[in-house]
Amino acid sequence: MTLALCPGSFDPPTNGHVDVVERAVRRFDRVIVAVVRNPGKEPLFDAEERVKLLQEALAGLAGVEIVAHEGLLVDLARERGVDVIVKGLRAGSDVEYELQMAQMNARLLPEVDTFFVATNPRWGFISSSSVKEVARYGADVSGLVPPAVAEALARRFGQGRAPDR
Repeated sequence: MTLALCPGSFDPPTNGHVDVVERAVRRFDRVIVAVVRNPGKEPLFDAEERVKLLQEALAGLAGVEIVAHEGLLVDLARERGVDVIVKGLRAGSDVEYELQMAQMNARLLPEVDTFFVATNPRWGFISSSSVKEVARYGADVSGLVPPAVAEALARRFGQGRAPDR
């Protein structure tokens, strides 16, 4: 049984994130989605809120567990017996950063490999940062994020309900 780990800040989860997890579920027996707390970033949603948003977005997927984690990713991977780390890549700028992280993780935990998944072009332009910026100004983010996330963004920015899809 192969256990994969899909880490990210997911602040907020986007349809691109959902796509990567769905694709990981098709390739691996079980998938842990880890909401990683990054001390260098000030999140819009706290880790528990992000876990709940992901639980709603991924509710129909069997074999998925969603957890919050603070600390080194390799520690979580070691604790849970993870076989592979799965990371989505949107653009060239992601490659440099993610490759460096994968190499550090390999140095710290050589028995775990990192698999890179090229983002579906449909979602390649979406980032959590751009979604937050668009939502902050009241623009419609439905179609970019799962419905529960669009609702949470609308509430967070004081716009009531998200626009109808």
